[in-house]
Amino acid sequence: MTAFRCSAKSLAALAPSAEGPAGERLGLAIAEHLRVTSRVNPSAAERRSWARSLLLLARDLLEAGLDDVEMLVEYQLPLTSKRVDVVLAGVNRRTGEDAYVVVELKQWGKAVLFEDDPQLVMVNGAPLKPMLHPLLQVRGYCEYITDFVGFPGNDRDALHGVVYLHNASDSDIKGLYELAQDEQTRLFSATTRKDFIEYLRDRFAPAPGGGAGRRFLASDARPSKQLFDLAASELRELEQYVLLAEQRLGYELVMHSVDEALGKTFTENKKTIIIVTGGPGSGKSAIGLSLLGELSRQGRSVLHATGSRSFTESLRRVVGKGSSSVKSLFKYNNSFVGTEQNGIDVLICDEAHRIRETSMNRYTPARLRTDRAQIDELIDVARVPVFLLDEHQAVRPGEIGTVEEIRNHAIFKGVHVHLVRLDAQFRHGGSRKYETWVSRLLGLDGGNAPELWTGDDRFTVQAARSPYELEGLLRGKLDDGCSARMTAGFCWPWSDPGSDETLVPDVVIGEWARPWNVKGDRAVGNAPASALWATMDGGFEQVGCVYTAQGFEYDWNGVIIGPDLVARNGRLVTVRRASRDPAMTRGVTDAQADRLIRNTYKVLLTRGMVGTAIYAVDPETQRFLTGLIEGHHPRVGGV
Repeated sequence: MTAFRCSAKSLAALAPSAEGPAGERLGLAIAEHLRVTSRVNPSAAERRSWARSLLLLARDLLEAGLDDVEMLVEYQLPLTSKRVDVVLAGVNRRTGEDAYVVVELKQWGKAVLFEDDPQLVMVNGAPLKPMLHPLLQVRGYCEYITDFVGFPGNDRDALHGVVYLHNASDSDIKGLYELAQDEQTRLFSATTRKDFIEYLRDRFAPAPGGGAGRRFLASDARPSKQLFDLAASELRELEQYVLLAEQRLGYELVMHSVDEALGKTFTENKKTIIIVTGGPGSGKSAIGLSLLGELSRQGRSVLHATGSRSFTESLRRVVGKGSSSVKSLFKYNNSFVGTEQNGIDVLICDEAHRIRETSMNRYTPARLRTDRAQIDELIDVARVPVFLLDEHQAVRPGEIGTVEEIRNHAIFKGVHVHLVRLDAQFRHGGSRKYETWVSRLLGLDGGNAPELWTGDDRFTVQAARSPYELEGLLRGKLDDGCSARMTAGFCWPWSDPGSDETLVPDVVIGEWARPWNVKGDRAVGNAPASALWATMDGGFEQVGCVYTAQGFEYDWNGVIIGPDLVARNGRLVTVRRASRDPAMTRGVTDAQADRLIRNTYKVLLTRGMVGTAIYAVDPETQRFLTGLIEGHHPRVGGV
């Protein structure tokens, strides 16, 4: 876990003034720290805001007589790329134990509740869109830290949180106080600055906080709740998952829209669409399952839908053990042909990038056949449709789920849309660096060249010299108690089981050969059914494809890059003819095939929580990747 560390006294000395060279020096010092530790490049506006807000906070600590309280600035939450403004670390005035306060600094001058909703606010001078109430934001941070940082004796009282609107008077934010405060989270303004100083004096002893700061940053992060544990707890154990910042904003916008829509008469047809977009591991599915659990408990009619059979069936298995009613909450995108308009309150469409042009297939009864767009069906069926998507995960021809496409249909229908963009990272150890590395490697980052992998303490990347080495590395992780799976690009045939009911080892590389995962719903020997390959015992013995891996995560991720993606002249290029995916053969342009192949490997390379190992079949590609990962490639960008 990382943060820019200094005492209140040191920070005040570093920047006696927020303006001019002193303020610029402070901003540059923090920015350089973030560039080195987190590969973040803060804007000039962000650097200026640090100088103004942090200096005010440091001066308040000095006035409270707490010169040596440690300030952990831009603290990165464990297992995510999300950062907290400041964590104050010191000594509890009463007990002598370590004490911490999360501080969310806001430079707002005026803010009001959004349509009288105590969870959402509108900020004067900011873009005209609702924002999450800052008290909910800081509460989420505190709950998340408590879940992932081991405090001595599991003392939940060790951590408190405050929101400090140091530019606002009480009269300009009076509506924000309607959200009840408690002992764990408080809100202060410029009007109540003296109360804030007294709060700090009451919380901390006038003693050095360096030790508390070091122990806090050195704490072992406990493993994140993975997706299916979350589903089980949401719908069976009724435990609330901690949603952070933009995640919580998306959640609250949905809840607000539900209250708004269901407060209207049916004829008014008040409808709002919520679109949440973010990359792999940004927490989209966590929002969806949290909403599903809470809305179910409130007695709302709510359904969860995806275009992924593997994802839906695994959710049904994990969440719906012994409960057919819970299983029935999970549908497919094509389940709503001919359904009643506004027949349910909320539809949560996860993996919405997999929306297709229509819901028709060869099994659709003749009486239901129509050329109606699937997006229209999904919008019309619910009073509040929710779309969770990543535009870079469309991997099959005909998948059209994009922000623009959904918006266009909404505009035609006269339906309002809220868009929430997630920028946090919960997969691959919270490593934003790895996410960027993969995007540049695959040519999905605006034309930037691939770059060397220079390492990240949060995530491991390895090059395997052979499929034997790749499998052996992953099996060792499996033996150590980790979850592990191996996947490959779709470059080999995929046979039905043989006459002896065994899987055919279709993925052949030299003398090494392994079968693909099972095609259908029925297990074959010890190999689980297709939809359960990523989550059930026995799945490690087969090679997974993108259709069974998408939507899942495991600790260790092994990827075989097939001959459909090769390195030439310092970049990866696609070779369409090497793909064995039947979806690629007809009705797909070369440009579409290029995008789908790159998106496929984006999915495969971003399944890991702890590490990824990569092997490429093409020798030149293998040398290229090994050079990038082990740091000795002469022809890459960023070096």
